[in-house]
Amino acid sequence: MQYRTLGNSGAVVSSYALGTMTFGAEAGEEHSHAILDDYVAAGGNFIDTADVYSSGVSEEIIGRWLGARPDVRDRVVLATKGRFPMGTAPNDVGTSRRHLTRALDASLRRLGVEQIDLYQLHAWDPVTPLEETLRFLHDAVSSGKIAYYGFSNFLGWQLTKAVHVARAHGWSAPVTLQPQYSLLVREIESEIVPASLDAGIGLLPWSPLGGGWLSGKYKRDQPPAGATRLGENPERGMEAWKARNADPRTWAVVEEVEEIAGRYGVSASQVALAWLVDQPAVTSIILGARTTLQLADNLAAAELRLTEGEMLRLREVSRPRVGVYPYGPMAQEQRSRKLEGGR
Repeated sequence: MQYRTLGNSGAVVSSYALGTMTFGAEAGEEHSHAILDDYVAAGGNFIDTADVYSSGVSEEIIGRWLGARPDVRDRVVLATKGRFPMGTAPNDVGTSRRHLTRALDASLRRLGVEQIDLYQLHAWDPVTPLEETLRFLHDAVSSGKIAYYGFSNFLGWQLTKAVHVARAHGWSAPVTLQPQYSLLVREIESEIVPASLDAGIGLLPWSPLGGGWLSGKYKRDQPPAGATRLGENPERGMEAWKARNADPRTWAVVEEVEEIAGRYGVSASQVALAWLVDQPAVTSIILGARTTLQLADNLAAAELRLTEGEMLRLREVSRPRVGVYPYGPMAQEQRSRKLEGGR
């Protein structure tokens, strides 16, 4: 397992984090605890959850796991999120001081800890003034309730604005951003990656396997069936599956990933993860394992190193569709110079 600093902070986290959205939904408590045990035994130390995961049950499961293993708490970096509805009242949602105060206290209680290492806003709030939100986060750092904070699902301009507002007021600044990012979803490279590099923000990609497509479990023109999320519950995303299945780019990427995997004798998932973990600004990839076997396979990606040629082929075949101003040739040329160290 490799370790990296958490964005521009001094905290150190494993390059593969454990996402726990399935805890309390697709994985019961005993099974969830087994996944956590295996993850830590493999050298992982970064656990990510959110208050809305199973309506707080994910946090409770982690809290009971930590409570039964007091020696583990000081070894893991614990992250959670707040912003989405945790009730039906008008103030049970958003990034206002009122809602976040209650959301943070509730997360601390469910997790059974005195401090959350990384507290993240789950999404941008267009209603609450940004200054109100950032001052709350600064106060939470100052009071010791959280050590660091970050964002999830922010756009490039939203991230940059938050960074500069925090700096202008002398408040604690964000250290991470959690975006969707994979070989199939690379659109964040146009603005979000450059904005993160400029601010020293560490990326924590979610859905690194593109919703399972990069694991090789889906076959062309064959609707999902069996022990897959879509196979068990087709209503949760069948239209999105149909659109991706009909896109030739999807299969070009999947075939390249599988070809490289075959040469190494590893899974397609490991190749996709090995590509992503070495992308600019990436700090730690969030693995959403449903089983201990799936977790073990994904964590094995830490031992895989792709050649420069393989990285390039994957980059070319998965090139995002950007060709309309201002995301055309000029933006691509500027980005290439940035990544290569030129002006």
